[in-house]
This record gives sequence, structure tokens and C-alpha cells, in this order.
Amino acid sequence: MGKPSHPLPWLAAGEAFPPLTTAWGENDPAPGLLAAGGSLDVDTLLQAYAQGIFPWFSPGQPTLWWSPDPRMVLQTRNFKLHRSLRKSLIHFTKDSSCEIRFNTAFEQVINACAGTPRAGQPGTWIVPDMVQAYCALHRAGHAHSVETWIDGELAGGLYCVNLGRMVFGESMFSHRTDASKIALTALVTFCRAHHIPLIDCQQNTGHLASLGAADISRTEFVSHLDQNTVRPAPVWRFEPVYWNQMLTAGTPTSP
Repeated sequence: MGKPSHPLPWLAAGEAFPPLTTAWGENDPAPGLLAAGGSLDVDTLLQAYAQGIFPWFSPGQPTLWWSPDPRMVLQTRNFKLHRSLRKSLIHFTKDSSCEIRFNTAFEQVINACAGTPRAGQPGTWIVPDMVQAYCALHRAGHAHSVETWIDGELAGGLYCVNLGRMVFGESMFSHRTDASKIALTALVTFCRAHHIPLIDCQQNTGHLASLGAADISRTEFVSHLDQNTVRPAPVWRFEPVYWNQMLTAGTPTSP
């Protein structure tokens, strides 16, 4: 690991974030790392997301703030509904014991996500301080859970942050086959219905790329933020009619 090009700023609680252009670059030890310290209170989180910054750190580390370049996003029009997922989705929508719910079990969802490490990582990044912070953000109306319920049980889901017409995906979990993918598909249909053009995925993963996510530059991402965070936020309620556009749109992607 090489020597960083400049020291990492340490933020006091309430202190403004440094310019995004000062984030560590590709030749630094942690590309995209912008600052450390600060607070995880609601106001700080809202300021961070509005600027294209998010917290991500492991147990034993200080709060770390990131703004990677490039940034992985899922353009909602580019979502790939693979044949196998489409088959699961058709079964799901026809089964009266299956339903999508929004915001009925946020704490359950984030704790389930905390028990699901990201690909290639041995442990969770959703430490107790993060759980508390995003539960507070949920109570303030800015963090939401998308839940897949089967036979009266929470089978999978995800949670995200919403500012205006911007959605920032955070984490997913699944206890049943395709349950998290069904939740993501539901989020995409909701976004399409409410003219939300993209879902922030933060970092590049093969799983998200297989579903249509791709990198854009940080400059382009910030431009999307500036245009869409000032628009009114949607009412977070899922309507089963949202499935129609997804299931009738063209030929599904292999496999």
C-alpha cells in the first residue's frame, strides 16, 4: 500500500466536508476516501448525501466518509430483468401469500443487512453506530426499507436513502431465493413510476453490474444530484400495478 498523496482531513462534529476533488485518488491507499471523524447525526448524513458523500467503515475504525470516482449507479431504464428472475417474479406476483411492503420493518431489515457481509469482505460494515444513525434517518423520513414478505415472514429486502428524486441504495439481504432481487426490482419499478432516473450503488460489484448498473464519473453523478435532490420526494407506498410495466416490457435478458 502506497503513501497517501495528502493527509486525510479529520472533521469535528458539525464541520463542513472538504471539496470532493480532495478525495484520495487511484494511487492512494483508499481511493475515494474523503475524510474521517465528524458525526453520524441526521443533519450531517443529509448534507453528506446531498453532496455525493456516504459513510462506510469497519468495526474499530473511526467514521470514514467516501466519494468514489467513478461512481456505480443503476440507471432505472437500464435494469436487466433476467429470465430466471422474471420467472420468480411472475410466481411472486401471482401468489397471494407474497407481497412487497415499504417501511413496515425498517429495523429488522437493517439488522438483517448487518448480518450479510458485502462480497469479498469477512465482516459487516453496518456497525451498531450505523444502525442507530440510519434508524434515526428513517424516523426523520429519509431512509426507507423495501421488504419482500412471503407467507407472513420477512424473506428479504433492502434499505435506501431518498432525497428528492434521488435514491441511494445501501444494502440488501435475502433469506429466500431471489427475495432481495425481488425487492430491488420493486424499487426499480417504484422509481420508474415516480420518474427517478437512477439509483446510487456507491461501489462497483459484479452482482449489480449483472443487473445493469455501470460506472459514471463523479462529476456526472454530482450533476444528477444537483438536478434531482431539489425535486419533491415521492410518497413511499408500493402499488402492485407497478409490476405491470416490468413484466410486459420486451424480452427478458438471459440467463
